[in-house]
Amino acid sequence: MTKSKNGNKKKAIIVLADGTVVRGEGFGAVGEVDGEFVFNTGMVGYVESITDPSYWGQILIQTYPLIGNYGVNPDDFESDRPKIRGLVVRECIDTPSHRTSVMSLSEWLEKESIPGISRVDTRMLTQKIRVMGTQLGILKVYHEDENVDVNTLLEKARRVQDPNKRNLAAEVSTSRIIEHEPAKHNGFQAVLIDLGVKKSIIANLLVLGFKVIQVPHNTVLDRIMSFEPDGIVVSNGPGDPALLEYVFKTVRGLIEYGVPVFGICLGHQLISLALGAKTYKLKFGHRGQNHPCLDLETGKIYITSQNHGFAVSRESLEDSRLRLTHVNVNDETVEGVRLEDKPVFGVQFHPEASPGPYDAKIYFEMFLKLVEKTRRAA
Repeated sequence: MTKSKNGNKKKAIIVLADGTVVRGEGFGAVGEVDGEFVFNTGMVGYVESITDPSYWGQILIQTYPLIGNYGVNPDDFESDRPKIRGLVVRECIDTPSHRTSVMSLSEWLEKESIPGISRVDTRMLTQKIRVMGTQLGILKVYHEDENVDVNTLLEKARRVQDPNKRNLAAEVSTSRIIEHEPAKHNGFQAVLIDLGVKKSIIANLLVLGFKVIQVPHNTVLDRIMSFEPDGIVVSNGPGDPALLEYVFKTVRGLIEYGVPVFGICLGHQLISLALGAKTYKLKFGHRGQNHPCLDLETGKIYITSQNHGFAVSRESLEDSRLRLTHVNVNDETVEGVRLEDKPVFGVQFHPEASPGPYDAKIYFEMFLKLVEKTRRAA
């Protein structure tokens, strides 16, 4: 059991809005948080997940039972700090073993004021979410000598507001324009609309030689076009895409200009909304590292990393200007779209993530080829 700095042991409790109560050992920070409980099936990559802005507003359950065994390496961060509300694991390893580790998972989360709970049945919680859907509730870490009133927590859990009702992307987007210079410039510059972008998306664009201009979520069309972009990347991010009407209106304008547009995850959903499709919330989302996606145009299957709670309605594509290009092999949900008469495409998965498979990195190269083709035709 993890101890706080004053030597007291930490305990923890989960209270869900449906009345479920789970007790365990606490680690990380002492404190109480609320949010949406979701699960990730990855065996590795917990540092990347914890710092992924797409988890903003959520309490993350890791289904793999041993978390923390290789410690924490800042080079793995996908943003400046943890973005999850809290962490749920079966076993939190306090004695990490890896040459790049600078601290343990518990030490890191305590430093960043993120509470965690261990020694709980994560399998049961995951099964509940798979059957009932994502759950709202509370995670509380406290000292063992503190009295916790479960009834009070139950009342509070029933009043937890769904974070997806807020504009979460606005909360994690950059507030200023940031320019990123590549080591070797390819002559093109891409404007990246930041809705909660992962650092590795920017890194992949830089490796290909793009100068990247990262702009806030609410940057207007004229301001974006003032940079004379060769291409646009609409980033990943948290929350309900339908709340971002002002963004997909901007995306629609960019498409009409004829600028190549590449959407990733939330960005893919916004391209779809901009062109007449609809989105909906998945029962428990796709969060993991081994989701098989079928490319309908080539017949190839790619193993992909995913993190999203909303999806594009497949039926709604029939009334849109988009063509379906990829589907999820597990549930046949939409994983990719392309516009026939404009240089525009989007993928629901994360091509920048490489948790083992590198299958999806080709989509950055496809974006570069689209930019080159459009420039030649101009």
